[in-house]
Amino acid sequence: MSKDQAIVAKRYALALFEVVGVTKLEETVSELRLVKNVLEMNKDLQKVLAHPKVSKDQKKELIKESVGADLTPAVMNTVYLMVDRNRYTYITEMAAQFIELANEAQGIADANVYSVRPLSDTEIQKLEQTFAARVGKKALRINNIVDPSLVGGIKIRIGNRIFDGSISGKLNRMERQLASNGS
Repeated sequence: MSKDQAIVAKRYALALFEVVGVTKLEETVSELRLVKNVLEMNKDLQKVLAHPKVSKDQKKELIKESVGADLTPAVMNTVYLMVDRNRYTYITEMAAQFIELANEAQGIADANVYSVRPLSDTEIQKLEQTFAARVGKKALRINNIVDPSLVGGIKIRIGNRIFDGSISGKLNRMERQLASNGS
């Protein structure tokens, strides 16, 4: 996505953030995650939305049917406004921007934790406590991803920061160090 598209999406996200306020952030975040997932996963829907012969009303009805009619008026009106202004391609980016704003307001960060096996609830809680303090957040929303290629240990991605404690990561670092010393 270009810089201009990101700016436009952020404007819609900020407007929605101001409308919703702090009281309904969690509900709005969960609705926008649903909208984002539906639009990202359904390539046929994206093609129909981009088709010039499909009317704006038909596009709105398709989105309503795809996502479900149980969205709050603020979210639905924002999505409809974006369709009316031919900004439907920015809806997923707007959702991502809003989630980022909501996380910032609540002191929460999203974290992807890569491990060779699914982590227990206790392990997830310990990771959350340890790494939330490291990145200066109140809490982390952890998504555990199983990745057997790590061999052992874990790798954590929080925003653009990566904490790599995996065996494969250590082996890669050793390999680079040996290659640079051998030159």
